Order: sequence, then C-alpha cells, then structure tokens
Amino acid sequence: SQCILLALSYPYSNTCLVYYAQPTEAETAVYNQVSAVLEEAHGILAELQSYNGAGQEIREAIQNPGDLALQERAWNAVCPLVAKLKRFYEFSLRLENALRSLLEALTSPPYAPMQHLEREQALAKQFAEILHFTLSFDELKMTNPAIQNDFSYYRRTISRNRLNNQQLEAENEVNNEMANRMSLFYAEATPMLKTLSNATTKFVSENKTLPIEDTTDCLSTMACVCRVMLETPEYRCRFTNTDTMLFCMRVMVGVIILYDHVHPVGAFAKTSKIDMKGCIKVLKEQPSNSVEGLLNALRYTTRHLNDDSTSKQIRALLQ
Repeated sequence: SQCILLALSYPYSNTCLVYYAQPTEAETAVYNQVSAVLEEAHGILAELQSYNGAGQEIREAIQNPGDLALQERAWNAVCPLVAKLKRFYEFSLRLENALRSLLEALTSPPYAPMQHLEREQALAKQFAEILHFTLSFDELKMTNPAIQNDFSYYRRTISRNRLNNQQLEAENEVNNEMANRMSLFYAEATPMLKTLSNATTKFVSENKTLPIEDTTDCLSTMACVCRVMLETPEYRCRFTNTDTMLFCMRVMVGVIILYDHVHPVGAFAKTSKIDMKGCIKVLKEQPSNSVEGLLNALRYTTRHLNDDSTSKQIRALLQ
C-alpha cells in the first residue's frame, strides 16, 4: 500500500515522509526502546567510517621486537581502538534486542503481516532503519582490514604477556571471554547481518506457537515494498537523492537475507514469496560501485543460494 511505501522511505530525505510514520499509543513503548538504539547507530557508523587502524605502529613493533619504545607505542595505539571495537560489538547485542522487540510487535496475533505493517508504520520504518544501519556497517567493515589486524595484534600481545606472567591494564577492559566473543563476531564477513540473522532464526524457533509464515510474510512484504519503490518510476521520482535509493536497496537486501535464513526453503526457491529475479535486476540497474557490496551480501551471506532448488537463471544473475 502507498502509506507503507511512504513509511519505509528514507527517514532523512524528506520531512513529509516522516509525518506518515508517527508512533501510535500502542507502539510507543517499543518505539522508544528502538529509538534509543537507533540514536546511537549514527555515531557508530561515523566512528567506523573514520577507523584508520594502527597498521604503521604494529608493523614497526613487529619489525623491531627488541625495541621496547616501539612495542609500547603500538600497544598504546591499539588499546583505544580495541575499546572502540568492543563498543561496536556491545552495540550489536543491543541491536539484536531491538530487532527482537520489533519482530514481536510486527508478527503478534491476531493481525496478518500486511495489517501490522499498515497499523504500525513507525515500527516498520524502524525495522527498515535497523537493516539500513546493518548493511552500512558491514559494507564499511568488509572494506577495512585494519579491524582484524588490530584485534589480532591485541590478542597476540595479551597472550605473550600472559606467558610472561604480566597483567596488562587493558585486560580489565576486554577480558579473555569478551575477546573470544569479539573474535567470533569480527571473523564474520558481515558481523551485524550475521547477528540479526541468528536473532531472527532464534525468534522463530523460540516462538513455536507463532506460524513461521507470520515472520516470513512480514519480511517478504517489506522486500516487495522496496522492490516496487525502486522499479516504479512514479515512486522513484520522489527520491530526492541517491541516499534514498541506497536506503531502499539495503533494506531490500537485508530482509531477503533474513527471509533466506528463516524460511525452510529460503528466498531463492520457486515457491518463495520474494521475486528474487526482480530484486536482483533492480540492483543490477544501479551503478556497480554502489551495489557491489549488496550483491556480495546476497552471494555470500544467504543460506540457500547454492541449493538445487535455486534456478540457473538466478545463479547466473548473481555471478
């Protein structure tokens, strides 16, 4: 419906669009909880964007193992960066809780997914904003090898000092258990998306009385809304800038990936409620530098792309 299309439109592109998505009284509690998380999201993205790493200091320390001043310089450069990485990881846990609250609100009986999306437009918009943040974060992370290099150096230094019975102050900030969890998180190509995929799968498996279709239909409806917005000239002409297009594309790819993780046969099967051919086509019509990360997300973070049930046509489109 048109009002959902407006509600899902990029939240900062046009003030009149925001008007369509004010929370109702029933939505307020969840809306406020999610708003608090989303307020932090912009700062997290800005920090990640400006993350330069300690590559130079680490290289010098490794090349001169006997030079204590260089070791200390590298360590002092890495510690604040690891504190930042810890903050990003902890934010992913809060994002996971926010997603869970939205899924509960947007799939609860007695309403069908489409009714939910029409009744709770403010929450639908927040769901879209979470996905936009998630894919933006992962695109930045994928193109920044410094993150894993810094963290690996940090862990190696901690291990070495532990062998020498030295306790470093930074260990109080990131203890061994936290370091293990962060390690698993950053080892993923798309860590935020993985967190949300796992959270959605967990939500479905824990809510056994809720038909799985309530969740997958909510996701497929949002994918359809985004595709229609992107491929229909009368909607697309309302987009005032490329950010709006990117927002829509990220949301579309995000819900496809969540659907593919949750649905028993996934998003690529003939029986899927998502028009995958149409979605991929819409992405491929955009400049490749703006969509390559999104196409890679479909190639490498979905579960069912390589299943026998996926048509050769769809596979060819993603090659």
